[in-house]
Amino acid sequence: MDIKFALFFLQMAAMTMAHMFRITNNCPFTVWPGIQGNPGHEHLENGGFSLGPYRTHLVISSRNWTGRIWGRTKCDNKGKCETGDCGNKIQCKGAMGVPPLSMAELELSKIDEVDFYQVSLVDGFNLPLRIRPDPFSPSIINDTNCQPADCVANLNTKCPAKLAVKGTDGSGSVACKSACSLFNTKSDCCQGVYTTPKTCNRSSWPKNYPSSYFKTACPYAYSYPFDDSSSTHMCQGNALTKYHVLFCP
Repeated sequence: MDIKFALFFLQMAAMTMAHMFRITNNCPFTVWPGIQGNPGHEHLENGGFSLGPYRTHLVISSRNWTGRIWGRTKCDNKGKCETGDCGNKIQCKGAMGVPPLSMAELELSKIDEVDFYQVSLVDGFNLPLRIRPDPFSPSIINDTNCQPADCVANLNTKCPAKLAVKGTDGSGSVACKSACSLFNTKSDCCQGVYTTPKTCNRSSWPKNYPSSYFKTACPYAYSYPFDDSSSTHMCQGNALTKYHVLFCP
């Protein structure tokens, strides 16, 4: 067998066992992506890395990888970050970022079934974020399949004062808290007796409530528990389906 053909065959076989993420920083400043695999899944790139402005980094995962990706801002050379910090280290290695932060959450299928993904603001907001599938075949895209999930608005600019996290230099808001992180009650976090869609009821919350503010600004983001109908997206793809995670889309 020709060695070039053998190498090509091995590369194609490896691709059928993996997914590719294109993580892009479209912000005019450096972002430090953090990555945490769910239990039993790898913390890709050892959990984090630095990504300069307008740069892209490719990450390979297993076919059925499940986990989350978020962005950290203003990290020093030791890994202490102003937002999204995961324990003062560049590579989070399983540690989760400190809220408030915007989150890309993905659950990929091991076989050619449905992948699920969402941009979550349940833990607050720090950066505009988008997940965009790049399906292996354009013919599978329709009104409900393989659509982008995102929060493209910068919620920091108009974040209500009680929700705003100020920068260490005293400038403007660098993050915006969620209702759960602000009040930390079972009703706001949809815990205890509030762990059903009926008892965790957004319609009864005040108009200026944190989750209402998030949902109005970013209708396609997951803004509170049980916010599935308009915010959890799916894609009928395969191993060749790439997922683009973009900061400041």
